[in-house]
Amino acid sequence: MKAVVMEARGGPEVLRLAEVPAPEPGPKEVRLRVRAAALNHLDVWVRKGVASPRIPLPHILGSDASGVVEAVGPGVKAFRPGDEVVVNPGISCGLCERCLSGEDNLCPHYEILGEHRPGAYAQYLVVPEANLAPKPKGLSFAEAAALPLAFLTAWQMVVDKLEVRPGDDVLVMAAGSGVSVAAIQIAKLFGGRVIATAGSEEKLRKALELGADEGVNYTHPDWHKEVRRLTGGKGADKVVDHTGALYFEGVIKATANGGRIAIAGASSGYEGTLPFAHVFYRQLSILGSTMASKSRLFPILRLVEAGRLRPVVGQVLPLEAAAEGHRLLEERRVFGKVVLEVA
Repeated sequence: MKAVVMEARGGPEVLRLAEVPAPEPGPKEVRLRVRAAALNHLDVWVRKGVASPRIPLPHILGSDASGVVEAVGPGVKAFRPGDEVVVNPGISCGLCERCLSGEDNLCPHYEILGEHRPGAYAQYLVVPEANLAPKPKGLSFAEAAALPLAFLTAWQMVVDKLEVRPGDDVLVMAAGSGVSVAAIQIAKLFGGRVIATAGSEEKLRKALELGADEGVNYTHPDWHKEVRRLTGGKGADKVVDHTGALYFEGVIKATANGGRIAIAGASSGYEGTLPFAHVFYRQLSILGSTMASKSRLFPILRLVEAGRLRPVVGQVLPLEAAAEGHRLLEERRVFGKVVLEVA
């Protein structure tokens, strides 16, 4: 099969199109013909060696995929060849206490497709049956591929960690990213008043069109003061953040007393400054978040099918242009998801 292979750690140039053996499904596994694969910043971090630096090379990146079931292994019951599906990228053992309590993303054997095992930048992909869901009717394969990782991450942050309720002022950082595009919509769905930040007026305009109530340009030195002004001096009750070290002190200052901050990444750097007095005196809660339980994909897909949530695809490229897709992500030139179409 054709696949984009990461041959070394480094820049986008380490990605190249290659012919590799197609994977075979084992017991309770499904092989799908990939029709679209969405990019995530996780792909960039793995490529650079920041995430999972010890995985063996060459490696195939890509956590998000949609496609058509091509073959099933022994014991598969829910899917058959020809079914159109989306892939849930979080893979766990399914047997431990965490998995059986619905916290599979805390499984000690938890893996993310494309990070810990070969991923979706390929014509074929094998995943456990439990990691598939029917593709929502009416969505293109590119739109379906744009859903899982970003919407799962945003759902856990907004719903499970921050517990957004009607009337909450919700600050969503880096509004053009896939996670934040999802978080804006989910926060609105649960009654929040969304203040979105971005680094350009064009992205802020698109965030407002998507449903955000206010927009703040975080390239301005005192952007956190504008958040406080927009909240009557109080600050944001809940914060969705994955921007990292460069903006973290501003995030702390933009948060209301007793507020909650959910962090799911660190795109501008992993080591930030934490002003402890703000945390303990103002009683802030800082909550780490990675992915979500596999179960959360089901309500997300129902809401997408009902038209209450929608994927946002900013750019579609052919599989062989994966390196260009990485450049678009790193240079923040896209609002929404970059998706690779697989021929």
